Amino acid sequence: MSIEKEYDSNFRYVLVAARRARQLQNGAEPLVPSRSRKACRVAQEEIAAGKIAYVKAEDEPVLKPEVDGADIPKFAS
Repeated sequence: MSIEKEYDSNFRYVLVAARRARQLQNGAEPLVPSRSRKACRVAQEEIAAGKIAYVKAEDEPVLKPEVDGADIPKFAS
């Protein structure tokens, strides 16, 4: 596991910001002064200030389940 400060995709940025916004809504103290009272905006300002990092697990291979053709459900339309 490694601590990352740079975001490799917009998707990861949104996930981190959303999680931090949830923490702020549940009573966590903001890490930067902000004029906004909205949790999402405060979370974005914290990320921009470099105060928020995330832990990235080592790259693990994605295992896809093996499904036989007969077990795949078919839906009538």
